[in-house]
Amino acid sequence: MTPTARSEFMSRLPANFTDTFLINRALTHRSYLNENRNAIEDNERLEFLGDAILGFLVAEWLYHTFPEKREGFLTKIRAALVHTEQLSDFARQINLGSVIKLGKGEQAAGGADRDAILCDAFEALIAAMYLDTDLDTVKGFVIPMIEREAAKIIENHSEEDVKSRLQEWAQGKGYLSPSYALVSETGPDHDKRFEVKVIINQQEIATGVGANKQMAEKAAAGAALSALNIRN
Repeated sequence: MTPTARSEFMSRLPANFTDTFLINRALTHRSYLNENRNAIEDNERLEFLGDAILGFLVAEWLYHTFPEKREGFLTKIRAALVHTEQLSDFARQINLGSVIKLGKGEQAAGGADRDAILCDAFEALIAAMYLDTDLDTVKGFVIPMIEREAAKIIENHSEEDVKSRLQEWAQGKGYLSPSYALVSETGPDHDKRFEVKVIINQQEIATGVGANKQMAEKAAAGAALSALNIRN
């Protein structure tokens, strides 16, 4: 972490969020703690609290923003807004990866750009912000991000289960349900990448890549929906 990166990162946070101890804890990955005896605590406890705070804020915002929508819709949007990939995207928006404290091995392996690490650090940062300031400050920081992403999610129908949508389309055409096959598995154990292809009516429609097979299958299904021009 360079002083410039730290300064730039701090400029993206609320002005009243100043507790250096809490900020440092939020940015400390367990791999750094294992290698540095002077580090007091990693960010896992803060992550636990931040996960709950984000879940509440998203649920509250959805409840008030969509008074006419039923629980099922709200649940799908909430899940899309708080899943690992989305929270890691929020982390990238504030350049969080440039200031995370990682062990040398994790740093060398590209940990500063791993979705799971970024997601956890973002949740920890939210908890630290709450503990140092108040819930209104956290809302002012998070809600604008949520508003932008929720609009995209609804527009692209990405709150829906893409695999279910693809299956419904295939069955509507009289085909068997789509099948998924592993194409490749690459990378070290801590940073695997899976490539999966989706097959409909004995034809390969698209492929997708993810950190696990489930994510790769969803990516493949999403790519298939685009390839087949399925929007509804």
